[in-house]
Amino acid sequence: MNNEYSIAAHWPGGFDEAGLRRWAEDLRAQLLAPQVSLGLVFMSPKFFPFARQALEILRVHARIPLLAGCSSTGLIAGTQEIEDATGLVLALYSLPGAELKDFRFTQNQVEEANGPGYWHLETGIEPAHTNGWLVFIDPFHLDAESWIRSWNEAYAPLPALGGLASGIFNQQTTQVYLNGSVFEDGGVAISVGGDVQLTGIISQGCTPIGETWTLTRVEKNLIHHIGNRPAYAVLAETFQKLPPEEQRKAQGNLFIGFVVNEYLEDFHRGDFLVRNLIGGDPHSGVLAVGTLPRAGQTMQFQRRDADAATEDMNELLARAKKQIGGTPIYGGCLCCCNGRGKHLFGRANHDVELVQGRLGPLGLSGFFCNGEIGPVGEKNFLHGYTASLALFVKKQP
Repeated sequence: MNNEYSIAAHWPGGFDEAGLRRWAEDLRAQLLAPQVSLGLVFMSPKFFPFARQALEILRVHARIPLLAGCSSTGLIAGTQEIEDATGLVLALYSLPGAELKDFRFTQNQVEEANGPGYWHLETGIEPAHTNGWLVFIDPFHLDAESWIRSWNEAYAPLPALGGLASGIFNQQTTQVYLNGSVFEDGGVAISVGGDVQLTGIISQGCTPIGETWTLTRVEKNLIHHIGNRPAYAVLAETFQKLPPEEQRKAQGNLFIGFVVNEYLEDFHRGDFLVRNLIGGDPHSGVLAVGTLPRAGQTMQFQRRDADAATEDMNELLARAKKQIGGTPIYGGCLCCCNGRGKHLFGRANHDVELVQGRLGPLGLSGFFCNGEIGPVGEKNFLHGYTASLALFVKKQP
């Protein structure tokens, strides 16, 4: 599925120079727009030995001025989620009036970063000259949490959207692609500026349960008191108030959401950063969580399962469609957690069908990730079990 501005397709075979050349030329011929602004490529590990040659063939024969992407064991193209994938996915995007600039970064730079000015100098891009970033990172040789903290200092509230590559897990090997180069460490970022806006939809796969509460005593990642009561007691009471069917669904699927912007008058889906509920002790009343919350922060317990994830994605896509209105969407890039797909929904193509059904037809590419990148409120975060959708949208005056 595609529109006049974008097209994506899956090459299911192995490396075949003549075949890939014809395929890339054919894909370019199918794109109705006069020129390509950006290409995104995602390759399965079977392509690792041939990645450099494949990039060169795609760049030349699909006439791509800027090509970026990464490796993954699961690929996304059009209306397909190809889990346990072979081959590669290529998407071509025509982005009228876009100003695109690529940037490659490494762990050394993450360690050197010392304030917002650092990344402005390294990228050559001030916040006023970009509308957001598309990012692909190797998870084994770059500390993505540290990177995202310093990147937020430099560029928040501008969105950073994308994901962490996957590859050969037992060898801790992935690949990140930029134009004709193949990297086994670091990351690549594409600045999207000019007349194209980067709009993000971050579906964390949860539905809120119970009411919102205020954290009243916190120590590192331990929550002692919620609403001046033992935290475990509040969790137990929330669970017990659920109808029996909801209790069944919540068993083993409980998470915790933290509001990132306390200045909002009401808190809705999408205002919470969802994190793991690591454990709880009924005797001490303490809950352990997978982040560092702070006293005074608003929180709400969350349930994550297939139904909750469908509900969340549907509501966020409907909200995005309303906000975008009649503005042209040129295309999209969908980065889904490895834990979604058939594992979560029991069938293939769940997320792409929702995206195409609400916003399509779109040229849509992407991959299954080791972690997803995207904003909640005015900051970017690293997520799990999430679908991070980046949309290239015509910028409104």
